[in-house]
Amino acid sequence: MSLVVMATGGTGGHIYPAVATAKELLSRGHQVLMLGQAGGMEERVSAEQDLPFFGVAAGKLARSGQGRADPREIVRAAQGVSQARATLQRLRPAVVVGYGGFASLPGVLAAQSLGLPTVLHEQNALLGLTQKIAVGRSRAVGTAYEHVRGLPAGKGTLVGMPVREQKMDRAVALAQLGLQDGPLTILIMGGSQGSLFLNTTLPGTLHNLFGSEGLWNMGNGDSGSEEVKLLNFTAETPPAASATSLPEIDLDFTSLGSGSLASGPLVSGSLASGPVSRPTLRTVPTPQPPADWSAVQVIHSTGTRWLGDVRPQVADLSWYRPVAYVDAVAAWSVADLAITRAGTSTLAEAAFHGVPLVMVPLPESAENHQYHNALAVEQAGAGRVVEQKDAPESLGQAVLECAVPGTRRTMREAALARAQPGAAARFADLIEQHLR
Repeated sequence: MSLVVMATGGTGGHIYPAVATAKELLSRGHQVLMLGQAGGMEERVSAEQDLPFFGVAAGKLARSGQGRADPREIVRAAQGVSQARATLQRLRPAVVVGYGGFASLPGVLAAQSLGLPTVLHEQNALLGLTQKIAVGRSRAVGTAYEHVRGLPAGKGTLVGMPVREQKMDRAVALAQLGLQDGPLTILIMGGSQGSLFLNTTLPGTLHNLFGSEGLWNMGNGDSGSEEVKLLNFTAETPPAASATSLPEIDLDFTSLGSGSLASGPLVSGSLASGPVSRPTLRTVPTPQPPADWSAVQVIHSTGTRWLGDVRPQVADLSWYRPVAYVDAVAAWSVADLAITRAGTSTLAEAAFHGVPLVMVPLPESAENHQYHNALAVEQAGAGRVVEQKDAPESLGQAVLECAVPGTRRTMREAALARAQPGAAARFADLIEQHLR
C-alpha cells in the first residue's frame, strides 16, 4: 500500500480532478493525502469528500502580461514550500501529483527538492505557469488534450480529464436541490467560485426571456421548423392560474319585476316603482395556457462572494433559485441545459452528463484558452459559444435556441460522444507506473 499526495487547490478545475483520481487510487488500496492552501477551497472539499488534508501557505505568481509578482505572494509561496517539505520529509510518499494552480506549487517543488517522484496533470491545451516551473523534473504529465502547447515532446500522455463519474437519480437530485419535476431546468455555473459577469447579466436576461411566471412558448415544438417565441401575455391569453389562485368572479345583474322585494318596506318612492336589478355570482373559468408553453426553473451557483448581490435581483421570481454553492453531481444530474464559462473541468462534467451548453468563455483566461475550449464543444455540436462582448445582444437568443427540445436532444447526443469516461483510471495507471 503506497501513499500518494495530491498537490492541488485554488479552483474547482484543479481540485475536482484530484478528488476523482484520489477516489480511484483509494479503490486500488492506496492511501491518499490532499495537500493545498490552508483555508482554501480545497480544504473544504477534502473534508466533504472524507479525504485527509494538510494545509500550507501559498502565494500567487504573476502570469505573463500581469507585471511583477507581489513580493508578499513570493514570500508566502516560499513559506509553503518549506512547510510542505517538512511534511513530505516525514511522510515519504511514493509520489506527489500536481494538478496546476498556485496552491499546488509548494507541494510539487518540495517533493522535487527531496528527490521524490512527481507526476503532473495538465488540463488545458496550453501548459500552465506552475506546470512550466515543475515540468522539467517531473516523471510524467497526464494531459486532457492530445496536443499541449509548451509541453516538451514525449513528456505527455493523453489520459483525459478526470471527473467525478457519478450520476444521481433525477428525482433524488431534484429533491435535494429544492426543484420541481417537470419544468425545463437550467443550470448556471460560473466555476467553483462563481462568475461576476454571469451573476450580473443572467438574472435580468432570463427574466426578460421567461417573464415573472417563468414560462416560454416553443412555437412549433418538434415539428422540424422549431420556431422559438418569447412569452407574451395579452388579455386574450392570460397566464395559467397557480394552485392558490382564486376563481374569477363575474357580477351578472338580473332585472327583477315589481315583486315582493319591490313592494317591501325598504324600497319606496321612485325606486319602488320600477324594476330592480340584483347581482348574481357566476364563476368564469380561468383560461389555461396553450400546450406548447413550458415552465422553466433555474438553479444558479453564484459563489459565496456574490450570493447577496444576486438574491435581490430574483427575489420576486419563484422559479429562479440562487445558491452560493451547489453539489455539482446533483446539479448536472438534473440540468436540461447549462450556461457556463468554459474551463476544461466544467466542459468535461457537462459531457459526462450529456448536458448541452451555452458557453461564455472568460476573456481574461491565459491566451484566451477558454474560447478555444468552447469552440471545440460548439464544433462538436454540443453547445453554443457566446463571447462576453456579444452577450448583451446574443445570449438570450442563444439560450432560447438551445432550449428547444429537438435541439437539446441533438446536443445531448453530441455531448455524450465527447465524454472521456475512465480518465481517472487512466491517470491512476500513469501514477502507479512512477511509484517510488
